[in-house]
Amino acid sequence: MTQTVSLPLWLLILILLFAAVTASTHLLFPSVRWFFRRRAERVVARLNERLQRPIQPFKLLRRQDMIQRVIYDPDVVRAVQHYSVDQKVREDVAFEKARHYAREIVPSFSASAYFGFAIRASKWLSTKLFEVRLHRIDVEALEGIDPDATVVFVMNHRSNFDYVLVTYLAASQSALSYAVGEWARVWPLSRLIRAMGAYFIRRRSRNELYRKVLSVYVRRATEAGVTQAVFPEGGLSRNGLVGEPKLGILSYIVEGWHPEGRDVVFVPVSLNYDRVVEDRILVAADRDPNHRFKASAPEAIRFTIRYVRRRIQGKVGRFGVASVTFGCPVSLAEEAAGGGRVVERLARRLTGDIRANVPVLTTPLVAVALVNLDGAGTVQQIGAKMADLLKSVPKTAMVDAVAPDDESALRRELDVLTLRQILTREGEVYRIADDALASYYANSIRQHFDAAAEFPAPLPNGNGKSKKS
Repeated sequence: MTQTVSLPLWLLILILLFAAVTASTHLLFPSVRWFFRRRAERVVARLNERLQRPIQPFKLLRRQDMIQRVIYDPDVVRAVQHYSVDQKVREDVAFEKARHYAREIVPSFSASAYFGFAIRASKWLSTKLFEVRLHRIDVEALEGIDPDATVVFVMNHRSNFDYVLVTYLAASQSALSYAVGEWARVWPLSRLIRAMGAYFIRRRSRNELYRKVLSVYVRRATEAGVTQAVFPEGGLSRNGLVGEPKLGILSYIVEGWHPEGRDVVFVPVSLNYDRVVEDRILVAADRDPNHRFKASAPEAIRFTIRYVRRRIQGKVGRFGVASVTFGCPVSLAEEAAGGGRVVERLARRLTGDIRANVPVLTTPLVAVALVNLDGAGTVQQIGAKMADLLKSVPKTAMVDAVAPDDESALRRELDVLTLRQILTREGEVYRIADDALASYYANSIRQHFDAAAEFPAPLPNGNGKSKKS
């Protein structure tokens, strides 16, 4: 036992390396994880003291634990058995497929990343790029939501900036959990988004096993009281209209709810912008037969650099107003008491509330006015038509547009639209230069105007150029 053993140097280094890794895994790493977890728990405790809706323990579970809860759910186990029979594969292979889906969907929320980075970054970006306006239709109802209820913000999808804006505006409520599409599954963006508590979904998947895994995750998060944000349209609006609801996530929430459990309260949120940064990409996708987004990272980088340079030089300012309206909350318990097809009825009601509360901003209102003026008009004519149109706007829709009788302010807004090549100017006459973009912005508020407003269907000439330009 005391004999000397000779080893090559490389083998000694390899043995020491394995020993160090083993010691770290069994001794050091658990202690380090415990230390950081204790710190994280103290951070969350302090955060919960100032949040209206505390961060739920489910959201703080280790990702692996959350995945285990999802894949061993009885509904998922049954779906695995059916998948095994339908696809003629072994049950363990089907189970691994379910595990793969769960790993793809389940987030890895970090309170430090969300409240230490995401909230500050979203506030900085929102206020630097837009003049943010916030409205609440019924403050008492919003503040009176049962503290034990699960809150789901249901909103129209105008821009990818919606995530940033609502994260900032809901910062005092709780940490939001978003459903994010395939576009964000790119490293390292995917890691950051998971840390913010978002979960990835395949919007067009027809795989029953995948849909069951997703529905179980949504149900468990809802039962645990996790505050969520949902876009019922299922994607960005390509034509500016608030689209018809797709029932995917809403149906998972409603069908997984039990009357004896905690209530689910839906809050309709209506957003609008004076400028949607990706407006031309969306309009082009609407005209494309396959509705594909033709955007590229180099193009986005060039746009960002160009904007930052011109902003520093003082040649451009913010993108105008970004306005958000929080509507009256809708209780799932009260809605379910009416019986019938609850999901469809709830979706129609929420979508109707969102449409009715979309804020009226200057760019959309100018577009509507010019459409009613056959595509061209002076500042005075445009202002008069805007004033006439505003008489038809319902009281629930907030107006964040410039005053129609303020000619100097209105002229500045028209000149900005001219710079953006939505309008052209010929002497004192402003004319629509891009029918598709004018339609895109006008469509966001067209639901506010009655028949007397004579607002036509979306503008003709899908090539994007006005007949009169």
